[in-house]
Amino acid sequence: MPLEEEFAPRKAKRVTAAVAEPGIPKKASGAAEIGGSGATDKPTMKDIFGPGGFLDKSMIGGYEHRPAQLEMAEAVDDAFENHHHAILEAGTGTGKTLAYLLPAICSGRRVVISTATKSLQEQLYQKDVPFLQKHFAPNLKVAVMKGRSNFLCLNKLHALADQPMLKGMDEVDAFRQIREWSKLTETGDRAELTFLPDDSELWSRIDARRDTCTGKRCPQFEQCFLTAMQTRAREADIIIVNHHLFFADLVLKQDDFGSILPEYSAVVFDEAHEMEDVASDYFGQQISNFRFEELARDADQMMRLLRLGTPALLRRTQRIREKSRAFFDTFPPRDGRFPFLYQERAAFLEQNREAYDALLNALKGLETEFAALTQKPEELLRIARRSFEIRQELAFLFESNEKNYVYWFERRNKGVFLAATPIDVSQILREKLFEAFDTVILTSATLTVAGRFEFVRQRMGLDHAKESALPPEFDYEEQALLYLPQRMPDVRDGGFAGKAADEIVTLLELSEGRAFCLFTSYAQMNDLFGRVSGRVDFPLLLQGTAPRSTLLERFKTTPNAVLFATASFWQGVDVPGEQLSCVIVDRLPFAVPSDPIVAARVRALQEDGRNPFAEFQVPQAVLALKQGFGRLIRTKTDRGVLALLDTRIQRMPYGKIFLESLPRYRRTHDLGEVERFLSASGPA
Repeated sequence: MPLEEEFAPRKAKRVTAAVAEPGIPKKASGAAEIGGSGATDKPTMKDIFGPGGFLDKSMIGGYEHRPAQLEMAEAVDDAFENHHHAILEAGTGTGKTLAYLLPAICSGRRVVISTATKSLQEQLYQKDVPFLQKHFAPNLKVAVMKGRSNFLCLNKLHALADQPMLKGMDEVDAFRQIREWSKLTETGDRAELTFLPDDSELWSRIDARRDTCTGKRCPQFEQCFLTAMQTRAREADIIIVNHHLFFADLVLKQDDFGSILPEYSAVVFDEAHEMEDVASDYFGQQISNFRFEELARDADQMMRLLRLGTPALLRRTQRIREKSRAFFDTFPPRDGRFPFLYQERAAFLEQNREAYDALLNALKGLETEFAALTQKPEELLRIARRSFEIRQELAFLFESNEKNYVYWFERRNKGVFLAATPIDVSQILREKLFEAFDTVILTSATLTVAGRFEFVRQRMGLDHAKESALPPEFDYEEQALLYLPQRMPDVRDGGFAGKAADEIVTLLELSEGRAFCLFTSYAQMNDLFGRVSGRVDFPLLLQGTAPRSTLLERFKTTPNAVLFATASFWQGVDVPGEQLSCVIVDRLPFAVPSDPIVAARVRALQEDGRNPFAEFQVPQAVLALKQGFGRLIRTKTDRGVLALLDTRIQRMPYGKIFLESLPRYRRTHDLGEVERFLSASGPA
């Protein structure tokens, strides 16, 4: 049998996520309890969220009626009842989680809730779901689904216990703790292992990635944590996933290779402003030098566990390592992301054909050796299929020239990444999501530009939906002051950095630290950090010096701390109270125009006769600025100053769009007013 037939992949894209058999949508078991006397007595959203309603009665002394929350719940309920899409901008403080969860329970439909991050999944499951089960729906069944690499593989754990493959006392101790935990945990989710570092190499050798899973043939199948997760999902009324897992599932559905999620009839996307980026990743292709290293490592480990590690086979895996390193060393040494057009790829291959062919042949050699084995364990067949998939992906990335893709490569630290990203995912989402399901709800605090949803709807391919920008719950004019300095050089001027440092030092003195300084690039962040660090006495934290979660915890627990950070701290960070009293943004967060994906999308709009600056670059920057400023006011008692050091918002015509898109902050150009605002004990 030809290698291509024996090891042909069952899917076009590598997706490390849990696969579940399709389930049958059924009535949500919690609906009757909320109704009080059966499903026919379904309550109105006013019965639940209004004064004297279910929430008011169940949260005695702790519930405050919020008109925007009721309005959102009614919009979500209407979408579920009448089977249409909805797009809802709901600011911080709206209580949007309950505003979509309770209508979902009442709908009697199986609903998928997709969040931006795994931490938001945990928050929903550990905080909001128990509350609902206690007060409204005691029989409600909820499942959390994550990618396979989040879960422990019991078969690998037991096999590793019998092999001398642990490195050092720290790893031996961690392995011992994991074995003890495996006997107690119900989920097998590594999120429970607080002692395990994020980059643990040990975990990568015992997780449940699909690449080495034998499914029902595994002796641990009945006890498998993935099996249990899939069972819970098939029986659940509400399934909580993250955007990455959702789009991994959508890719599999597109290619007719099965699915990850059980069957469902409606989806709610929380933090929906991130959908385009995540969808672009999953509907594209990407390969890196790490994929080859992981393949060789997993092959070595599996051969040792199966006692098939002959010298000839081990030479094959070592050859993959050597040829992979030689090939990826041919890429330019400087860090950054660069376009890789068809002509450039052809020239690259012409110059490095020997290294390219040697790498492909190393992969094919491993597949040949496995095919020649008398006994072919399923574990090795899966590794051979992985090798075949990698060859196919590498050929696609170098030899294809599909019009809707932008091809690029990136060198980042020790990694080299090759990718093909869709230039426009709107048509894909239109066909695979919005036309395939009758109810999709998008919600976030940042979906409108100048009060309109056109930008997000166009980027997503969402043609038909009811939309609403809900009124804010906070009194922004009283709680926040927007400071716009007038005497700053243009951000492109050589003197900008020095003046920006002066402004930051002054603002930090007025706020007594307690600030986020947010930048649009690492270069700007490091430059300003260096200019400011010797001029203030406050504890300064710098992104990149510790894991993101560690830095955030230090900021929350260190009095008068100041955090210098870039993109990952512009959103998804919650620091209520006085600990964060000032957010300083150095410049309008326009995407880097030379970035290959941005440049390709700009070029595509130009070729279509449209204005990419007005229709793409400005709206994208507006939403990013709204996210950054959104870190400041998180509760009704928060007060603080927002500062934007980029005078283009005042000088350029498009600045009006930014200002119209922000909440109604009080504005000033006067540092004296900033000082009075920050020193006031109550609302100014």
